[in-house]
Amino acid sequence: MLNIYLTDENGKLQEIEEIQKGCWINALHPTEEEIQFLVESLQVDLDFIKDPLDDEERSRIEKEDDNTLIIVDIPTVRHDEEGNSIYDTIPIGMIVMPDCFVTICLEENPVFERFIHQKIKGFYTFKKTRFVLQLLYIISTYYLRYLKQINRKTDDLEHVLNKSMKNKEIFTLLALEKSLVYFTTSLKANKIVIQKLMRSEYLKMYEDDQDLLEDVMIENKQAIEMAEIYSVILNGMMNTFGSVISNNLNSVMKLLTSITIILSLPTMVASFFGMNVHIPFEGYKHAFGIIMIIAAILSCTTAFIFWKKRYF
Repeated sequence: MLNIYLTDENGKLQEIEEIQKGCWINALHPTEEEIQFLVESLQVDLDFIKDPLDDEERSRIEKEDDNTLIIVDIPTVRHDEEGNSIYDTIPIGMIVMPDCFVTICLEENPVFERFIHQKIKGFYTFKKTRFVLQLLYIISTYYLRYLKQINRKTDDLEHVLNKSMKNKEIFTLLALEKSLVYFTTSLKANKIVIQKLMRSEYLKMYEDDQDLLEDVMIENKQAIEMAEIYSVILNGMMNTFGSVISNNLNSVMKLLTSITIILSLPTMVASFFGMNVHIPFEGYKHAFGIIMIIAAILSCTTAFIFWKKRYF
């Protein structure tokens, strides 16, 4: 899907039908026909269009003639069949050209929606360098937003697991830990791209752009630190719950073993007195009661010893 936008003289964003100077071309999961249209209309390298559509593409910045390709990872959130949130990252491409600005992504995302609905102050389609920095800034803020959501989900799961440990909650924790690894890796890759932009070798920078670029760097650094902190916390929580599960299992096995030993004593006494040989009290009318008392005394004594040793 291709959408073309242009900011008018009053700063209002309008969708237009044809490519014009200073426009923004937003390509969301474009078809082969749309890709060929962009290549022919813009005279841009085919790889510049197709590389951001590879969900395994690494973050990087590349320049060819007057065209600059910037690929960074953005955070996404999906929902499984049970409604649980799944956090991941996907690449987006930004092509800065002399006459227009192109963004490419595999799917719709809230980052572009912020610009389309004009929720970004000072956004103009023809200010391409500023557009790049604004995109990077919004991407970093979404990382921070999703990291806070992950932290809240982790706290909720911790309360649930403190009451009852179930496989569902543990698997959810594993999924969140996996998401944090993706976030940390992507943020560090984005950091390299931002550092390259700070050298001003790829884009022409003005004073206001330098200030915005510093803000982008700060937001990205904060997101990296938060992701690493939450990852350490979640990893420690997983290890703690693993130890608790193991300890609970040991306690259960120790209790069952103790009960088995205690119950085996009356059985052993009854077995001795049930043998087809001469045994004490065989002619005594209260023999059964005496045998039961002996078995009870042995069981109670064993149970008392186990209790003193805190086996249960």
